[in-house]
Amino acid sequence: MRSREEAARKAKELVSRMTLDEKASQLKYDAPAIPRLGIPAYNWWNEVLHGVARAGTATVFPQAIGLAAMFDEDFQETIASAISEEARAKYNGQSAHGDRDIYKGLTVWSPNINIFRDPRWGRGHETYGEDPYLTSRLGIRFIQGLQGSGKYLKVAACSKHFAVHSGPEAVRHEFNAVANPKDMNETYLPAFEATVKEGEVESVMGAYNRVNGEPACGSETLLKKTLRGKWGFRGHVVSDCWAIADFHTHHKITATAPESAALAIQNGCDLNCGVTYLHLLQALQDGLITEDLITTACERLFTTRFLLGLFAEDCEYDQIPVTAVDTDENAALALKAAEKSMVLLENDGTLPLDPGKIRTVAVIGPNADSIPALEGNYNGTSSRYVTFLEGIRRYCEARGIRVLYSLGAHLFRDRTSGLAQADDRLAEAAMYAEAADVTIACVGLDAGLEGEEGDTGNEYFSGDKKDLLIPESQRKLLDVLQKSAKKLVTVIAAGSSLNVPQGDAKILAWYPGQAGGTALANLLFGKVSPSGHLPLTFYQDIKDLPDFEDYSTANRTYRYFNGTPLYPFGFGLSYTRFALSDARWADGAVEVRAENIGKMAGDAVIQIYAACDSPFAPAHPRLCGFKRISLKPGEAADVRVPLDALTDTVVNDAGERVKVSRITFYVGLNQPDELSVRLTGDRPLTLEKTF
Repeated sequence: MRSREEAARKAKELVSRMTLDEKASQLKYDAPAIPRLGIPAYNWWNEVLHGVARAGTATVFPQAIGLAAMFDEDFQETIASAISEEARAKYNGQSAHGDRDIYKGLTVWSPNINIFRDPRWGRGHETYGEDPYLTSRLGIRFIQGLQGSGKYLKVAACSKHFAVHSGPEAVRHEFNAVANPKDMNETYLPAFEATVKEGEVESVMGAYNRVNGEPACGSETLLKKTLRGKWGFRGHVVSDCWAIADFHTHHKITATAPESAALAIQNGCDLNCGVTYLHLLQALQDGLITEDLITTACERLFTTRFLLGLFAEDCEYDQIPVTAVDTDENAALALKAAEKSMVLLENDGTLPLDPGKIRTVAVIGPNADSIPALEGNYNGTSSRYVTFLEGIRRYCEARGIRVLYSLGAHLFRDRTSGLAQADDRLAEAAMYAEAADVTIACVGLDAGLEGEEGDTGNEYFSGDKKDLLIPESQRKLLDVLQKSAKKLVTVIAAGSSLNVPQGDAKILAWYPGQAGGTALANLLFGKVSPSGHLPLTFYQDIKDLPDFEDYSTANRTYRYFNGTPLYPFGFGLSYTRFALSDARWADGAVEVRAENIGKMAGDAVIQIYAACDSPFAPAHPRLCGFKRISLKPGEAADVRVPLDALTDTVVNDAGERVKVSRITFYVGLNQPDELSVRLTGDRPLTLEKTF
């Protein structure tokens, strides 16, 4: 097992031989070489959110929100392990050729474990959804898969963006997120604490915004008192990119770049993604900091490099060949992940399609033949993309089924370029729908319509959404198809809550990665039963929610929302049926009997929610355990579902965790709300426990 103490000792010795200028130079993300000490250049910035990103060919898995929809801790770790294998392979090959540029290192700035509190946030699809416990478990297992369990770190993972960060994107460089102590410790901090303490994540990235008045990347409360003080974090802290410059340019907390650099390093930000730490020596000369702060930060960074085995001759990962990238095995994992992530939202019996009864299929819509609809953001480049159209065509043509295709409409109408109505192909879409036995409408968004500020090309520029509707051009298309199609299956590519009313059956595909088209065809034609579940609430209308800039959890997420959602958190339909029985307490877990009582093999996601009679409990039962299992028709199994260690606690208004004496557990296949029961016909079992 790797030894942080040994790595820290070696780092301290190496840093002791550096000059002041050399130490300061190593605190930027693009750290230069120090030839006299045998230290090569190193770029700290790499991304692996759902595959090795921005550095050429790599396996592209479903976007993070799709991974969350699997509700599968074990498979989450398997995927992360495959990603880290590819990251090491690419690093080994690229560094051997002297390429140590951006996106080529082993310090990967993933996962994003912010809470997706509001569906307007453009970057929400980078997260694991709105629930702190689900986010914690998936974050921990992703980190463990990335970092491995060997003598050295396989890669160094990063929990971001610490800690209260979920839009608006347009004002993130100047915004102050205000959260009360209860919301901080009940909602915004638990996943970070869990990934630090249990996940042993090697790094933490601060956020752009202020949190309760303090810039996150220079926050004494977050970085010193909480992260290192209360939680005992021993890794390194990195700023978000150019966030430290925001201290003086946008937040106006400081007046100059040296002051900003001083504030960040004083409070424990070791690495600057940006250029503001070029002013550290001026800050030292001005008496704003001491050299010890520079030394400590440098030692922390080199501890990570030693833990990665970057100065070792016995690192077990150095021999991973470039042929470990883009393998058939990883492609199979990507397909399995896409199949497990897609959510069947509605079905009037249209699905699964019977290929023996269908002669013609119409595939229509701007996302039908779109690679961006597969990718999401922070993505790599696959050599094996299968669009929705291509996946359906391959399946159908092998069975003598004719496929008709029409773009139907543009993804959105850009007001600046003024795409004309004539550019849409509504008449063509209508005539193909009329000629087909079933129409598959592929609509929704892509990362150009919901994404990160500065990375998007949409009409709103910030990346956030203004409402829960798909663009008007697509709404017109669906209206036409609803009238023209004999049967309409609506496939929605998106990473957030949308309200799309048209369709006899609806599948939420997320941004499903390179194998999205194959996975969709397998689900449409019943080769695989849908098994994804929503990791966030789908709302009826944006008017049902508080102001976007309000960070209170009141009337937000399934735990506190007062209205009736469009689709509840945890919801997902299947082609088969499962029955649960004999739920019982089992020392920190719940055991339950699960049986597939349908006619098709499938995966069930057992979900356990807890409710207690406390004035500090969330308004609705909260998720405290989940487990995915696979069962053949007629097969039954006894399933043990571990529970959140915090299940028997609530957070009071002062932000303190206090014990509760009695809990009602709801053991089911969806959330225990009346809408879930009405939509699925499944009522959860109840189990009382006194602590």
